[in-house]
Amino acid sequence: MALTLAESNKVTSSNPVYGIVETFVKESPVIDRIPFKDISGNAYKYNEELALPGVEFRAINAAYAESTGTVNPKTESIVILGGDADVDTFLVATGGDLADLRVTQNNMKTKAAAYKFDDTFINGDTGSDANSFDGIKKRLIGAQTILAATNGLQILGTADETRHLFFDQLDGLIAAVLGINASNGALYMNAAVKAKIASAARRLTTYDQTVDSFGRHIQMYNGIPLLDIGNKADGTLVIPQTETAGSSSATSSIYAVKFGQGEEDGSVCGLQNGTLRVTNLGELDTKPCFRTRIEWFVGLGVFSGKAAARLSGVLAT
Repeated sequence: MALTLAESNKVTSSNPVYGIVETFVKESPVIDRIPFKDISGNAYKYNEELALPGVEFRAINAAYAESTGTVNPKTESIVILGGDADVDTFLVATGGDLADLRVTQNNMKTKAAAYKFDDTFINGDTGSDANSFDGIKKRLIGAQTILAATNGLQILGTADETRHLFFDQLDGLIAAVLGINASNGALYMNAAVKAKIASAARRLTTYDQTVDSFGRHIQMYNGIPLLDIGNKADGTLVIPQTETAGSSSATSSIYAVKFGQGEEDGSVCGLQNGTLRVTNLGELDTKPCFRTRIEWFVGLGVFSGKAAARLSGVLAT
């Protein structure tokens, strides 16, 4: 059974791992809700359903026509995400508390890893980084990619007609993801798009929000969380406002994702070999520092062609 990182963290007995997982969950709007399936080895093999076998009504004493379903064997790879967090011996010798300094560096390294995972979740491309995994954007094809309007679609605009047109397209995005609902889904976007949706929803008196376990106010649409996926470690947007739609180069995208148990329910699911690994390497011989190594053997599975969808051509106006 696949569990979220937060759920699996409840049973860990390692305090350093517990704190690092908590930082991961707080920093990432993806990691805080995507379930992870624990697997052995470095890849996960499964069969994707292509065509169902035939069934029929038959007459008395007649035989059924034999038929079988077809499947497509697929493989998702596990990759290595992590880094080393160092504390210089000079900082310790000049009055710094080693434990506090290491916690600070570990938290910073964990935040960077969370940002990296979120970016790869959307934009990952093994064609440009063979050591990563393919993200949602690269995997979505055909009817799962919806263009809001040829030259971009406004969210707020100057009239309710424009707002209704946008929400019609948002409804179409949600409808493209089979089985998505308030308990298993999320809509990912950048902060500017999220703010305009809130403005449009207030004008149409459809604004809705809830509070999560960290006390954060979460905006909702039809019960599904609207989440700002945030920035990369360098400060640029994971989902930029510089995508091109027709004559406009200032559009963005919204991604609808259904999370779940993987091929069992045709959902998006994380993969991992074991939990986060936090290793205290002590003081190094090759460098005057104390080192902690943080690693995660992780991957991503999109187990149905309708487990996610993308609405592009969205203007933050």
